[in-house]
Amino acid sequence: MGKSLVLTEKPSVGREIAKTLNCFQKGNGYFFGAKYVVVWALGHLVTLADPEAYDSKYKTWRMEDLPMLPSKMDLVVIKETAKQFGVIRNLMKQPDIDEIIIATDAGREGELVARWIIKKAGWRKPIKRLWISSQTERAIKEGFRNLKPGRDYEYIYRAAECRAEADWLVGLNVTRALTCKFNAQLSAGRVQTPTLAMVVERENEIKRFVPKDYWTINAFTDRFSLRWQDKNSGQTRIFNRNKAEELVAKVTGQAGEVIEIKKEAKRELPPLAYDLTELQRDANRKYGFSAKKTSSVMQQLYEYHKLVTYPRTDSRYLSEDIVPTLPERLKSIAVGSYAEVVRLILKNKIIPTKRFVDNSKVTDHHAIIPTEQPVNLTRLSADELKIYDLIVKRFLAVLSPAFEYEQTTVKASIKGEIFSAKGKIVKQKGWRRIYEGISSWEEEAADEEEQTLPVMRKGETLKILSVKTTAGQTKSPARYTEATLLSAMEHPGKLLENQKLREVIDNSSGLGTSATRADIIEKLFNSFYMERKGKEIIPTSKGIQLISLVPSELKSPELTAKWEQQLTEISKGRTNDAKFISGIRSYAAQLVSTVLSSNQTYRHDNLTRTKCPECGKFLLKVKGKRGEMLICQDRECGYRKGVSINTNARCPECHKKMELRGEGENKIFACFCGYREKLTTFTKRREEGKGQINKREVERYLKQQNKKEEPINTVLADALAKLKLK
Repeated sequence: MGKSLVLTEKPSVGREIAKTLNCFQKGNGYFFGAKYVVVWALGHLVTLADPEAYDSKYKTWRMEDLPMLPSKMDLVVIKETAKQFGVIRNLMKQPDIDEIIIATDAGREGELVARWIIKKAGWRKPIKRLWISSQTERAIKEGFRNLKPGRDYEYIYRAAECRAEADWLVGLNVTRALTCKFNAQLSAGRVQTPTLAMVVERENEIKRFVPKDYWTINAFTDRFSLRWQDKNSGQTRIFNRNKAEELVAKVTGQAGEVIEIKKEAKRELPPLAYDLTELQRDANRKYGFSAKKTSSVMQQLYEYHKLVTYPRTDSRYLSEDIVPTLPERLKSIAVGSYAEVVRLILKNKIIPTKRFVDNSKVTDHHAIIPTEQPVNLTRLSADELKIYDLIVKRFLAVLSPAFEYEQTTVKASIKGEIFSAKGKIVKQKGWRRIYEGISSWEEEAADEEEQTLPVMRKGETLKILSVKTTAGQTKSPARYTEATLLSAMEHPGKLLENQKLREVIDNSSGLGTSATRADIIEKLFNSFYMERKGKEIIPTSKGIQLISLVPSELKSPELTAKWEQQLTEISKGRTNDAKFISGIRSYAAQLVSTVLSSNQTYRHDNLTRTKCPECGKFLLKVKGKRGEMLICQDRECGYRKGVSINTNARCPECHKKMELRGEGENKIFACFCGYREKLTTFTKRREEGKGQINKREVERYLKQQNKKEEPINTVLADALAKLKLK
């Protein structure tokens, strides 16, 4: 009897699957046993050929050679990983290999990784598919007991291939057109360009914004305060100062009468479970993590620690087959601060509702939840702990009861003017118990604060002690953060006025997918189209100019979202892939024509007077992830050099982080406050100060211990004992 060749996406997954399948004998780039041979890719080993593979004329970028529309897209082996491709191809040719089992990531991109390797290697024998949502030993064994025929995933592969070909046809053609036309390193793509357009448009809104002054009026009793409200609109802001002063004069010294008391019982249902985009949003809001960093940490938790289910999901629901496994998953996380909540959930019995269990809302994978693998929190890094904590708390919240409270709204009349106050009495903490003590980073601050209101009755007279106005200004729209940009990419329909188009887009997956959004955002930073300022995202001059140069239809989320919807339809076998690609080819040609007929110009406003040592052209100064860089304006030259590096070293005068500039012995630390210090002097000062403890360190220890509510003296003494005090 022959063997099965198991193809995984990465060596780490290959090793785990080999261990589970008892393949302990090691070959060169694979493991094997009695029934199985387990081999791995290194991500993509095969990709679409570059333009020059179709015609040598494409080696030079010229306007007259555009658009590039090969009649058939060719595949090539990636040079850097050709050796591993050779290992896989040779194993496929072994006569005792009867079938191949695709065990790459269970998603669109994972399917493409495997199918392109299989296609390029010329495999003709049967194909089976391992489709699992977690990497635990149990999930792997269960998956191998329930292998599916490869043909069941044919449409997912076609959708993935269409996506790759569309990106090649549009991205490469428009990028060459822009670069040739404007003589600058410019690029465009079907997802990245509308995403950048949103950031640029938000910056324009901020520049156009003119703040308006407004006033609010509060009346104070001895027990609570009330806020003035317009009788007709309910508006609490007054945009006319004279009117505000007249109202204050009218009600000052007057008594109030309670004219309405409204009590409402309210229920706030638990949040939905995480998909990748929602998790990336929360990690950015709470910890400032980039979307890319969250994806990377998630991959570790999924692949290495096996503590969470498949990360690159776009569903926030569970499928019915997961329900019987919930008690075991809960027991696996019943450690530390989670234990008490787990005990309460298991005691009250889990009742699956459509709120979190819905097969119709699960696509390739269900929401991200913990696996049944018992957790050892000490094995996780600080970043892994943060992401794992978010996932566990959300999982516990989903399985907890609703938050129930009684909201009281009181309205009073003071000299015919309406004033109101709101109060809340909690009846059942429910899922909110899990987030107690956590600042409400997930919520916007309300205009009106909730108060604890005393017992009152209608008709009661209120003694008003004072009336005050508070001045404020309307705020411009906030700049995007990665959290809000991810939301905008997921729901770009909000930007469209046409209701029908908005519905079409809101029913699609938006711009990109859960799996690709982080890479798109990162690419825009790496291409110097936008930069980070704290959590805020600001477009660069290059990004702003690019959006003015690209064809208008490529900036709109409308078309891109429709494409993503078509790709989803292709993956379900409802749309013809050839028809889709034909449309993309026509569109790419149209975009090239629009760019080449443009009469606009591009201006480098970050040009330096330093010449490139390779080609002699003037270098551009840009802000990279780690600091400032000089890069050549000529795309084909590609020269780049670091100017300064952002460091964690603190300025001894203003205590802000300093930059490291210069080369060799001339390296200096520089601070925005003007402080300068040679690297050698800084190193010497730090060495001399190693045995000392400064006032700031003592304060930091005290603050940390206050937060923990532990005996300060003991902990501080232990901490200070580790430092060699002179």
